[in-house]
Amino acid sequence: MYDFEETIDRRKTDSVKWDIKSNELPMWVADMDFQVAPEIISAIKNKADQAVFGYEEPHADYFNAVADWYESEHHFRPQTDWMMFSTGVVPSISSIVRRVSNVGDNVLVQAPVYNIFYNSIVNNGRHVLSSDLVFDGNNYQIDFTDLEQKLAEPLTTLMILCNPHNPVGKIWSKAELTKIAELCVKHHVKLLSDEIHGDLTFNDEGYTPMFSLPADLIQNLMICVSPSKTFNVAAIHAATIIVPNENLRSSVNRGINSEELAEPNSFAIPVMIAAYERGHKWLEELKKKLQSNRQLVADFLEQNIPEIKLIPSDATYLLWIDTQNISDDSEKLANFIRKDTGLYLSAGNVYGGDGYDFLRMNIACPTEMVKDGLNRLSQGIKDF
Repeated sequence: MYDFEETIDRRKTDSVKWDIKSNELPMWVADMDFQVAPEIISAIKNKADQAVFGYEEPHADYFNAVADWYESEHHFRPQTDWMMFSTGVVPSISSIVRRVSNVGDNVLVQAPVYNIFYNSIVNNGRHVLSSDLVFDGNNYQIDFTDLEQKLAEPLTTLMILCNPHNPVGKIWSKAELTKIAELCVKHHVKLLSDEIHGDLTFNDEGYTPMFSLPADLIQNLMICVSPSKTFNVAAIHAATIIVPNENLRSSVNRGINSEELAEPNSFAIPVMIAAYERGHKWLEELKKKLQSNRQLVADFLEQNIPEIKLIPSDATYLLWIDTQNISDDSEKLANFIRKDTGLYLSAGNVYGGDGYDFLRMNIACPTEMVKDGLNRLSQGIKDF
C-alpha cells in the first residue's frame, strides 16, 4: 500500500505551484501533491551515492524499459529503434515544430487544448489553425468535416494531437485516431501526438497509442511520451520521442541534437527506468485515489454548487468544470475566486476554443486538500 494522504510542504522550495500567498491553495498547474513513488526515490539515492555526475547517454536498458511499459500497460510494444531521448515533451514539441514545418506554415490543433502548444507554434513564427472541438453540453467531439478542410489547406503542414486530450480529459477512440491519421496521410500533413497523459486513464480499455496503428498510417507520425505526469517527476526533465519512419526520425533527431535536447541529466535515466520497470503497482493505486477524488468532486458540485457542472472524462487528474451559467469570462471568474477565497484554478480561456466557459481543477492531492478546495470554490461561486 502506498500513501496518498501524506503530503510535503513545498512552500519556499522553488516550487512553481506553491509560490503563493500564505492563505492560498493552488489547484491549477499539472503537478501532483503526492509523494513520489519510493521506487523512484530509491533510484535517485542510489545514483547520488555514485558521487560522480559526468556526461551520460541512454542505452538499451532505458529504451527497453519504455518498450516494456507500453507493452504491459498499453498492449503494444513500440520498437526501440524508433526511440530518442529528449529533455522534455514541450522542448521536443517546439523542436519538432521548427524541424518539420516552415515559418508561416499552419500548425493545426483542436481547441480547447493545452495552452503551451500555442507558445510552441507562435513563438516559432508559425500560425495556429484550430479545428475546434464541438461541445454538446456534456461531451466533446471532433468535427471531421472541418478538420479535413483545415488539413487540406496548402499551408497546413503539421497537426499537434493531444491523446488523451488536455484539458477536457477525453480519450480518443481507436476509430477516431485512425480517421485522424488517415486524413493526415491523405493531405500530406505530419502528425505529432502528445501522449503525456496516456497512463492516467480510468476506463476499462485505457488509451490507444498512435504508434499502434497500422504501419501505413504511422509513417508521418511523431509521438512524445514521458513519465513526468504519471509519476510527478517533471523537474527530472526526461521524455522519449517515438518516430517509426527512419527518414522522419533522422530529421527529428538532428533537431533535438542541434538544439542540445538529447543529453540527460544524471538522474533522468535511473528515474525513467525505475518508473517504467517498478512503477506499475504505484500507478494502479494512484488511479484508485484519483477516481475517489473525482467522485468526491462530482458529488460535492451536484449537492452544493448545481449552477456549475463537471464534464465527464476518462483521463488525467485535471477536471474541466463548466461555469457558463455563472460567467462567460473564465479569467475574470478565476481571478475573483482566487482573490476572494485563495483558491487558485486555471482559467479555461488560455486553452482557446470555448474555454472562456470553463475552469480547470487539479485534484491530484490528498483528500483534505480536495475538500478544502471545494469549500473555497463553493464560497467563491456564491460570492461572485
